[in-house]
Amino acid sequence: MADHRHKRDTDARRKPRAATVAAPLALLATASAVTIGVVASNPHPSTLLATNDAASISGAAAGSLHHGDVASRSESRSTGRASLQAAFDRSVTRTATYRAVSDAHTKMWTTTALNLWTGPAESAGKDGEIAAGKQVLITGRRAADRVEIVVDGESRWVTTGYLSEDKPLTAAAGLSMEPCPDPSVESGLTSNAVYVYRSVCHAFPQITSYGGWDAHGEHSSGKALDIMTSDKALGDTIAAFLQQHAAELHLYDVIWWDRIWTPERASEGWRAYGDHGSPTANHMDHVHVSTY
Repeated sequence: MADHRHKRDTDARRKPRAATVAAPLALLATASAVTIGVVASNPHPSTLLATNDAASISGAAAGSLHHGDVASRSESRSTGRASLQAAFDRSVTRTATYRAVSDAHTKMWTTTALNLWTGPAESAGKDGEIAAGKQVLITGRRAADRVEIVVDGESRWVTTGYLSEDKPLTAAAGLSMEPCPDPSVESGLTSNAVYVYRSVCHAFPQITSYGGWDAHGEHSSGKALDIMTSDKALGDTIAAFLQQHAAELHLYDVIWWDRIWTPERASEGWRAYGDHGSPTANHMDHVHVSTY
């Protein structure tokens, strides 16, 4: 009877030892299966890379479980789980980025030269820059003060606030898009009329008064600008400047000193405008210009 009891006790002690080894292996197998299962739902090369990383980590972790003592096995389990979690996090990040880049369809324009960053964090590396006036795809993802764009099929991040739905105007030779001393003139004006205003104000800084938007005639559309001067010689020079750049400025007409000129009938030169009842109505004290 004593021997029989001793045998039962020996058998009972062997079972927990087997369970001690099997439990961590079962945990590792479960974690690996979860990781691979999630990644396999979108088997893009970048996620497969993450899967391979996880498999390598699993092998290393399993090896440490087989060859260490009790304390080292416990540490290896912790290290293995952390490594698997890190691999899983990398997989999720890569998958999300791939989907964002693939799904990007909205196009916007850069309004200034922008640095390109590899990520949204301050620690991200700089990867060149993109010039102003370039059309780019945006993914719609934002983080902190950066927005994600697509450059040559890759995810890059730029400072937010410098992308526009409208193509920015760029000044031709002799013209300007630099802001003028009185920005209030631009209120209500279209982008073409603003282009005229900025070009004239920089070419003729002696002009200090302008008429922009108001509720009558072409001005009500925001497409017209009055350049205030009663100096015939100066007005002639401004009118000639506008004629010279009519194509770049998208001009519709120029009216000055009771005459009118239009690009469509440029071969006819200046034509009579007719008496409209006052020096101002006859454009004797300002050069009137309107755009398309």
